Amino acid sequence: MSAALAAAVEVEVSDHVLIKLSDGVRLSARIWLPKVIDQPVPALLEYIPYRKGDVTAPRDARRHSWYAAHGYGSVRVDIRGTGDSEGLMSGEYSAQELADAVEVINWLAAQPWCNGRVGMFGISYGGFNSLQVAALAPEPLKAIVTVCSSDDLYGTDAHYFGGAVCGETIDWGTWQLAVECARPPDPTRVGPGWKEQWLQRLHALEPWSSTWLRHQTRDEYWKRASVCEDYGAIKAAVLAVGGFNDLFRNTVFQLVEHLSSPVKGIVGPWAHHYPNLAHNPGPAIGYLQETLRWWDRYLKDAETGVEDDPALRVYVQDAVLPATSYTTRLGRWVTEPSWPSPNITTCTMGLGDMFCHDAVGLDLVQVDTPEHCGIDGGRNMPKGGPADLPADQREEDNRSVCFDTEPLTQAVTVLGMPAAKLCVHADGAAANMIVRLCDVAPDGASTLVTRGFLNLQRREGMDRAVDLPAGSVLEVTVPMIAAGYEFPAGHRIRLAVSTAYWPFMWPHPVPAQVALDPAGGALVLPVRGADAPSEPVRFEPPEQGDALPADAIPVVLHTTEPGTERQVHYNPETLEWRITIDDPNYSRSLTYPDGLRYEERAQVTCSIRSDDPASARCNSEQRCRLQRPGWDVEISATGTMHVEHDNFVTEYELTATLDGEQVHHRTWHDRIPRSSRGNG
Repeated sequence: MSAALAAAVEVEVSDHVLIKLSDGVRLSARIWLPKVIDQPVPALLEYIPYRKGDVTAPRDARRHSWYAAHGYGSVRVDIRGTGDSEGLMSGEYSAQELADAVEVINWLAAQPWCNGRVGMFGISYGGFNSLQVAALAPEPLKAIVTVCSSDDLYGTDAHYFGGAVCGETIDWGTWQLAVECARPPDPTRVGPGWKEQWLQRLHALEPWSSTWLRHQTRDEYWKRASVCEDYGAIKAAVLAVGGFNDLFRNTVFQLVEHLSSPVKGIVGPWAHHYPNLAHNPGPAIGYLQETLRWWDRYLKDAETGVEDDPALRVYVQDAVLPATSYTTRLGRWVTEPSWPSPNITTCTMGLGDMFCHDAVGLDLVQVDTPEHCGIDGGRNMPKGGPADLPADQREEDNRSVCFDTEPLTQAVTVLGMPAAKLCVHADGAAANMIVRLCDVAPDGASTLVTRGFLNLQRREGMDRAVDLPAGSVLEVTVPMIAAGYEFPAGHRIRLAVSTAYWPFMWPHPVPAQVALDPAGGALVLPVRGADAPSEPVRFEPPEQGDALPADAIPVVLHTTEPGTERQVHYNPETLEWRITIDDPNYSRSLTYPDGLRYEERAQVTCSIRSDDPASARCNSEQRCRLQRPGWDVEISATGTMHVEHDNFVTEYELTATLDGEQVHHRTWHDRIPRSSRGNG
């Protein structure tokens, strides 16, 4: 169906449709349907905790209405204990949450307007749980589309990197308190019982980050909802989408490699956002049209040709000068018939054969990294902001030990997951190893291509914590996140190695002294042949459905001035480095068509002294306000995390007011032992 024809299809929206679960809890749904249904249509489900009544309402309107206009019942459900749904939310991706989703899918399949077939989709949280629900294989679920998601909650999510605790864990935990669970149901939809329901939520709240920190190795807590434990459990057809400027891009390659059900992958230059949106970096594509081809094939049995698409369509990024944002990332689309691909060969470069300034005349090179290394690494989950991406890496390279090739005589295209093999001499119980792959231009500009992390206490497996033996010599491999990048002739390939990367990773309080033996190390690159074949790749222009009514389009009032999203401050007297992030995605004011006024503000501050790993500290502040005539709710949540020698220490405070009067206040203080000395 063309965009013009779809625009002529009238869509009806049913708000606050209650889906009763087997335990009596009712989930709130918003359903978009074609006004005229000649025959039953498939259902599409988006199932997330981000409040369909306010937080995601603008984007929901444009996506779900588009699907409805193209012949689908498109459904947005608030997860139990969030938005306008009843019950309590106990944590992310809980067994209860996934069981509820199965019940919702069965309910949808049984509706008179549904043909019995259901698809599920989402980005980030919704992409995660689409995979997890697919692994439960409810019979009506025939296809999913997962965007910016993870198949391994420990290995490739935002809580742990290479076995080390992510620096912004406290920020995600605070956001969970303020956004997902503490905000009230809307009285205009839920009715007079809204306040009692809200107070039940508030009294039941516990910070999720404490749970994450109590599971510092890859144990059953993480395995339970990680689909990589059993790819064969997924029977639905899977379209996986990711971006090379997002954290979760490995998942697309992993799913294409391991799934036995129908699967295709698309990896563009995008950050953590849908590929049809005009967010940096572009180019955007007709993502909705691509998903429609997927839905039509597996939910309507239409011949759309998706089976004939290449296994992978991947955007190889061209070399560009480093910048914290790109409107359009230059590059080209290539295709791969499978993954692993016959077009990829492994190129191994011995570190001893590469130039290292620090190793001249030495057999061992000391890795003496200041603790603020990583300060120029951008955000761990870029969303298209003006300061999201890594800046020029020259200063970071100066803080690291670097190994450079000679200037390349011909272009080298890297596609896949590089790795660094390191021979590490360590004197101490714990250390982190961070590797960065950079493109060094003739003028010295250094562009970050990808990076990898390893807590050496996880060297024997992510499911265990093993201190380093005294005076140990270790051979370890540090995998990097997937990359699609062409190094041009005349540039150098650089491997930069460090033992700190703040605020991406929490440091060990007493890190080991580390030295590298270049003769025992190597850079391993997946190289795509210069003459490798590729099919033509063509996407339709981006489309979206109708926005909210023109006289009520949300007015976005950022509380931060342009260019101040991410600021770095250095105090030479104390040697403290401080990053302050005013997130424009969560610092705004919106007015909705139903009169709701919604305001929010989010700020995170991370600090560390360059000479003291134990000085690391993160603070997060999340505030929101919801207003209607005669109804005024404010939520304030703060979280702080720092380290002691043997513990992580977290502190949270949550305050809720109604019409200016405090109705709830609570604080939490947790001291959580490290799984082994120096785990971070």
